[in-house]
Amino acid sequence: MRLENWFEVPAPPKQAWELLIDVPRVVPCMPGATLEEAVDETSWKATVAVKLGAISLSFKADVKLEEADDLMGRARLVTKAREARGRGNASATIESSLTPAGGGTRVDIVTDLQLAGAVAQYGRGLVQDVSSQLITQFADCLKAQLTASPEEAAAAVEAQRRPVQGLRLGLSALRRALGHLFRRG
Repeated sequence: MRLENWFEVPAPPKQAWELLIDVPRVVPCMPGATLEEAVDETSWKATVAVKLGAISLSFKADVKLEEADDLMGRARLVTKAREARGRGNASATIESSLTPAGGGTRVDIVTDLQLAGAVAQYGRGLVQDVSSQLITQFADCLKAQLTASPEEAAAAVEAQRRPVQGLRLGLSALRRALGHLFRRG
């Protein structure tokens, strides 16, 4: 499935690019993600923790920077993740592009996501809405890294280490979807 999201950061494109291309700094901003190992300059290993009610999932992920075009402000990351207990896997190609926006930078993210196994049971609308919420949390962490004091930036990163609360995000997404449905009718 294709997921499209965007956010703005209060920094010029060059400064935003330097952060976004620094995968070891970016991975900890992803909710539930922890960087485990730098394999080489373009490959990393990470874990992603997700909690769906009473069910906890832990994904082992391989992340590779496939393309980085400094002049165009575009990057492509490819990730392959498998659930530690064999309950599913995911793969994604994540393309980011930067454009100047007012006094800051707009970051567009297009993700081609494939899910298999137990994790694939969730509907497209739910996954899309949850991904939108996760991108918001990710963007807030990046903004803190760009503008906050070192202590505040460290606190923002630490807040992302908690497992993604899928049930809470899912219920929030369902509530919004029902609200949209009833507003249309």
